[in-house]
Amino acid sequence: MILSWNKQQPFIIAEMSGNHNQSLENALKIVEAVAQSGAHGLKLQTYTADTMTVNCNKDSFFIADESSLWKGEYLYSLYQKAYTPWEWHEPIFKRARELGLIAFSTPFDLTAVDFLEELDCPIYKIASFENVDLRLVKRVAETGKPVIMSTGMATLAELDEAVRTIRETGNDQITLLKCTSTYPADPRDSNLRTIPHLKELFGCEVGLSDHTLGIGVAVAAVALGATVIEKHFTLSRAEGGVDAAFSLEPHEMKLLVEETQRAYQALGKVHYGPTESEKKSLVYRRSLYFVKDMAAGDVITEECIRSIRPGYGLPPKYYDVLLGKQVNQAVERGTAVSWAHIG
Repeated sequence: MILSWNKQQPFIIAEMSGNHNQSLENALKIVEAVAQSGAHGLKLQTYTADTMTVNCNKDSFFIADESSLWKGEYLYSLYQKAYTPWEWHEPIFKRARELGLIAFSTPFDLTAVDFLEELDCPIYKIASFENVDLRLVKRVAETGKPVIMSTGMATLAELDEAVRTIRETGNDQITLLKCTSTYPADPRDSNLRTIPHLKELFGCEVGLSDHTLGIGVAVAAVALGATVIEKHFTLSRAEGGVDAAFSLEPHEMKLLVEETQRAYQALGKVHYGPTESEKKSLVYRRSLYFVKDMAAGDVITEECIRSIRPGYGLPPKYYDVLLGKQVNQAVERGTAVSWAHIG
């Protein structure tokens, strides 16, 4: 599994998408910024406009949705702007590996899988919009490489078909990413409680492909069992880019890495009682102390003892038991109460 590399934090994937703005120089700068942020994986998308759609100006190929970042675009022209030239993949992969990143990609058709196999792509991602393309899912699974699949829009029946398709090839290296396929996504549509349910149903690693703004949703996902987090990445949202509006900048990606690691480490196990590190703090609990000088034979009243810090005396629960008892020896104010004082 992809998580065998490190059990101390989630696997953080930075998605380049088309935020290179058709500049290889920018793409390589993104690789370097991802490495500096502390993220672990760098993901590309492998397609061309021709492998995604056809060059057609019919209404059905036009994005008319008022809420879409890409309103007014035809699909073909959008993918021409957004795609990563295939000849860039090798130098991008090479630079990423030099910097210690795990570089991989999302293929969108069978030719892309064949191309990525030539580059020894170590992991494959199935995008939300392709999780119903079982022919593609099967071809990816047949590589024997780990498969990360986003669940956006998929019904439970569709997910079951896709997971079965992968496992029928003998490949059980599956990670399912809860995903909301809107851009940007509203946190209220994230439904993160699905994450542990996915893990229970399919018996695989689970995570989040996150299109919300900021890092709060991703940190919450880790608390619910996510071991893989994917976020889009840009050098600067101000510079634009097809996905820049919902992408993290370098300082935000660094914060995501740090905070998801803290969340992951904080999960721990079911535990009650003092931890090893807490034991030294037990002395600062309240306990029972004599707060006035007493002579042997004096009766303990409310004026004689109090529940105060530190914690060297008897526990406060014995307060009522001690009232009315006699002390068997002289006791100085500020002495911790013990059973040895009671006659």
